[in-house]
Amino acid sequence: MAGNEHEVNRSARSGRFVKESTAERNPRTTTTETVGGDKERGDREVNRSASTGKFVKETTAELHPATTETQKL
Repeated sequence: MAGNEHEVNRSARSGRFVKESTAERNPRTTTTETVGGDKERGDREVNRSASTGKFVKETTAELHPATTETQKL
C-alpha cells in the first residue's frame, strides 16, 4: 500500500467499523477494505448490497449480480 492507504474493517451486518480483533474473530461477517490512496487514479472498486447499501465481498457480488452494485472509487 502506498501513500495514505490503509485497511479498515466493517461489519457486514451493520456496515459499522469494527476493530481488527473483531474481524479476526468473525471473518465471515466482516469485510476488510483498503481506503485512501491516490484519488486521481480512481481505479478501486467496492461492492454494495442494493437493498441495504452495506458493503459486500466480491464473491457475494458475483453470486448475486441483480442485487449488488459495483462502484469505482
